[in-house]
Amino acid sequence: MLTIQNLSKSFGGVHAVQDVSFSIKEGAIHSVIGPNGAGKTTLFNLITGVYTPSAGQVILRGENVAGLSPDALARRGMSRTFQNLQVCMNMTALDNVMVGAHLRLNQSLFAAMLRLPSLRRADVACRDEAAQLMDFVGVGRYIDAEASQMPYGALKRLEIARALAARPKVLLLDEPAAGLNHTETGEIEALIRKVAQSGVTVVLVEHDMKLVMNLSDHILVLDYGKKLAEGSAAEVRANPDVVAAYLGVAA
Repeated sequence: MLTIQNLSKSFGGVHAVQDVSFSIKEGAIHSVIGPNGAGKTTLFNLITGVYTPSAGQVILRGENVAGLSPDALARRGMSRTFQNLQVCMNMTALDNVMVGAHLRLNQSLFAAMLRLPSLRRADVACRDEAAQLMDFVGVGRYIDAEASQMPYGALKRLEIARALAARPKVLLLDEPAAGLNHTETGEIEALIRKVAQSGVTVVLVEHDMKLVMNLSDHILVLDYGKKLAEGSAAEVRANPDVVAAYLGVAA
């Protein structure tokens, strides 16, 4: 599904990501972990077109897409959420989800001005799909609410619904459990598993190690922008280099 080859990114003299390579199998849940400052979010930004790589390739379903814009990647089946909420608080929850489908809607200015029947049908279909996605992620009860009226945990799931509205083949989640309590983290864990079972390949950056170990088919560990280790949850947990990176050599 996704192959990263010798990916690097430098900001002046700072090497945020250095020669990182790994592959992601279709239908898997793949996690990227590492201490603060390890380069996890920078790696996500390179994969999703927010940053242009200094070197290397991002191969999505056989095509090198490194350097393409986020909207071009979305058209090719890649969608993401962000570490900090990116929700339009002045819109309804349903409209927020519908935003995720805009690349699939063929709406010309002429058709919009005339309110052609085809446009109205497309709008109704989009609203119905958005409502179904809200139910899918567990926030259906907020369908008529303003986003500003929703609790934080529900907004995290709303972002996932919006990302799914683009009908991605691969979904990248940047710290989906950040700021959540124990119950909400359990709900996010169940949702991520549900998304993967629906056929969407999931890649996540996450600091909650219990969630990572419970969910992941494969884990990549970064440290100072370099690949430190990768493997199954059991292999990563037992790797002494990973333990040292998180706890320090003395520990």
